[in-house]
Amino acid sequence: MSTKIAILKTGETLVSDIKELVSEEKVCGYLFTNPFKVDISKSILLTEDCDVSASADLQVSMTPWILLSNDEQIPVSLDWVVTVVEPIKEILEMYEERVNGKNSKVSSSQG
Repeated sequence: MSTKIAILKTGETLVSDIKELVSEEKVCGYLFTNPFKVDISKSILLTEDCDVSASADLQVSMTPWILLSNDEQIPVSLDWVVTVVEPIKEILEMYEERVNGKNSKVSSSQG
């Protein structure tokens, strides 16, 4: 595989280089390399016109998935992954900057 977003049963959203772990020609899990947890929060500016959608920004931040480990590769059981999808361009760029060390703190606003 390549850089993907995975949604886990816990509800966590991870971005990582993801490879399938195959045994006897069946996928039995995934290998996440440099996984980061993606957190999204919405900031809302309250105004007198009740149009909330026009004033909402998404704040995206990434933190290492397992903070107390130095492991770069983490195997994840197949039954813990709900789905794996392609990230949008901005998330892919944030992840690549973070992994390649170009930016020590990565956060961005989406409108």
